[in-house]
Amino acid sequence: MFSLKKIDYYIIKKFIGTYFFSIVLIISIVIVIDTSEKMDAFYDHHAPLKAIVFSYYLNFIPYFINLFSPLFTFISVIYFTSKLAGNTEIVAILSSGMSFRRLMVPYAISAAIIASLTFVLSGYIIPPANRVRLKFENKYVKPFMTDNAQNIQMKVEKNVVAYIERFESKSNVGTRFSLDQFRGNSLISRLTADSIRWDSAYRWTAKNYLIRQFNGLREQIKRGNRLDTTILMQPADFFITFQEAPQMTNGALHGYISRQKQRGVGDIGAFVVEYDKRFANPLAAFILTLIGVSLASRKIRGGMGLHIGIGLALSALYILFSTVSSTFAVNGTLPPFIAVWLPNILFLIVGVMLYHRASQ
Repeated sequence: MFSLKKIDYYIIKKFIGTYFFSIVLIISIVIVIDTSEKMDAFYDHHAPLKAIVFSYYLNFIPYFINLFSPLFTFISVIYFTSKLAGNTEIVAILSSGMSFRRLMVPYAISAAIIASLTFVLSGYIIPPANRVRLKFENKYVKPFMTDNAQNIQMKVEKNVVAYIERFESKSNVGTRFSLDQFRGNSLISRLTADSIRWDSAYRWTAKNYLIRQFNGLREQIKRGNRLDTTILMQPADFFITFQEAPQMTNGALHGYISRQKQRGVGDIGAFVVEYDKRFANPLAAFILTLIGVSLASRKIRGGMGLHIGIGLALSALYILFSTVSSTFAVNGTLPPFIAVWLPNILFLIVGVMLYHRASQ
């Protein structure tokens, strides 16, 4: 039966300890820099100290932990594994009869802990924290949120397009509304109204409406003062942009993507990328750990400094590659699934090659 040994607990403790130490160090530096940049805004907008600490920085920390997690993981592995190799501890471990494959077990357990942390943070803790943080920034740093939307055009169902010239969230009223229904490329029905009010769920009330039905060269017209109807859209849909994807939990994000797909909306690449990244990024902890151990387990000339330099370069390359591929997916150049998983696949190949070389 498999059981952990003292050396396993030692490696896990060193790995996780170094990981959190690097997080505390970097986050402390980031907070100091951010505070110095925003101090004038806090003072000018009379931000309370309690709000600065609990509404802003308490929700600021999880975001940056998750953002830099791949870098923290890689640097942690490189740092303490190079230290073990430099002290010939790895040579002693392998000489005692432990295989290189068995040596990877505590590293894999540590990576699983970090991957679980990343998954929970990105899917369930950071989204609500982002909402609180952004509301604070909107109130005390720089206003960027709005309570109205203009020139809204969206697919509400397949072959059905709605347009609202202006919508006010406070009154839930939109002006100059139209609803067009198509069959292929042909317009078969158009509903226009001076205004439209949201009641609840998908219930809407149109005022001073006109319905035109097109049947070839024939046209039927119906007018009225009030029309209660069901339209598969809600006011929240008008204010959702791709920047709000990180503010949705996994369940909310999956539900939004499903609703948009049912409507036939195609411009949801940013939301699909965000959702897929929440499953791909935790696996990066395993891949980067594999690469880090394979690189740093050998004692070479240049020692820890060379290992850390290589680790920083590979971490930066991984983050850059992930960012670029995600941009291609949002722009529609690459399918989101391929764009999100491609960096992991390529770096996994690199990791397997380095592991095979190190194990020899």
